[in-house]
Amino acid sequence: MATKTNQPAGGGLTSAGYLVPFITVTALFFIFGFITNLNMALVPHLKAIFTLPYAWAMLAESAFFLAYFVFSSPTSKLIETIGYKRTMVVSLFIQVVGCLLFIPAAKLVSFPLFLTAVFIVGAGVTALQTSANPYVSILGPESSSSIRLNLAQALNSLGGTLAPIVAGAYILTDPAKLASPASVADTVRMPYMLIAGGLLLLGLAVAFMHLPHVEQTQAFRPAKEGDPILSRSIWGYKHTVLGAIGIFFYVGVEVGLASIAVNYFKLEGISTAETASYLVSLYWLGALVGRLLGAGIMTKVKAGKLLGIFGFTAAVLITISMFTTGHIAIATLVLCGFFNSVMFPNIFTLGIAGLGPMTSKGSGLIMTAVVGGAVIPPLIGVLADKMGIHQSFIIPIICYLFIAYYGLWGSKPSRTITA
Repeated sequence: MATKTNQPAGGGLTSAGYLVPFITVTALFFIFGFITNLNMALVPHLKAIFTLPYAWAMLAESAFFLAYFVFSSPTSKLIETIGYKRTMVVSLFIQVVGCLLFIPAAKLVSFPLFLTAVFIVGAGVTALQTSANPYVSILGPESSSSIRLNLAQALNSLGGTLAPIVAGAYILTDPAKLASPASVADTVRMPYMLIAGGLLLLGLAVAFMHLPHVEQTQAFRPAKEGDPILSRSIWGYKHTVLGAIGIFFYVGVEVGLASIAVNYFKLEGISTAETASYLVSLYWLGALVGRLLGAGIMTKVKAGKLLGIFGFTAAVLITISMFTTGHIAIATLVLCGFFNSVMFPNIFTLGIAGLGPMTSKGSGLIMTAVVGGAVIPPLIGVLADKMGIHQSFIIPIICYLFIAYYGLWGSKPSRTITA
């Protein structure tokens, strides 16, 4: 039987009795932040091992984000069938399977098998994100949902910040030191075996943990089978559709800037790849700091307004970087990491606001848009090849300006669940 609790009158961080579930699910955000950036860190390694052109090496990144496009909508249906908690457990077990596939991929030195492993891990992360994000959002008053998701996303950023460090220490061995391409097995197999074991234990722990069904308000109660609400199209909710576009641009610009940053920093005078990689870590660290501060700021500033301010500021920063060189160009790009911080949680919570029983459908649509991480980085790369990296920043500027528009104007619902 579903657990039902009373919502606090004062609009606290969580509803009564939901603090422990909030902490538990928030820990899962560390997992998909870590795994997402760990897979991104594999790109230069795979390029060297398989002597691939840059476009082919980027397929590893595209395979991961393509999983969002393929599995987000099916995951929303899975949530309606088995609930949020069981979907989270299933997502962790899918990631276990994907991590274990890295073992034969490394043993056989097979790039297609590597792509398959990355895609399956991406499928698991997709299911985890699609279930965990709305679950955190509805563990308390809707007025504080953005604050909860910002705190959870801070753990995501922490995992993302640590992933490049782990990759550098245990996976990204200098290819010149490898006796043969087959030596990649020694650098990839053991880390992913350990990750698979950790995910398996975490999945079992969550399976036996008490994570209640959230029914504190009528708006979040699952609609009964045959309810006409469930037959509605999510495309009729403009703020949700625009939110999906916002997520498409956000993920694309965040991943795109991180992917091209090392080359950009070296172009601007950074002498070694190691130093450039350290600066990329600062980019991700900025997102962590921003999310921690953002949770506090949003107790005083509305989520949409803050999103608009951060979007415009990021657009200004990347414009400055585009038209300058040296330390200023580097610093302004790194600072974009800080202003990226509140974008995902704020766009997501604004996009699912007021959807009630259709929340899982809205979440599925928005998470499908994470495929922007597979589309926008190659577009930036194409412009960089043809015109130069500085000129390619016109794409991030457009992305940030749309995000600012969404926060200030596009996120206002034009339709409610009752209309």
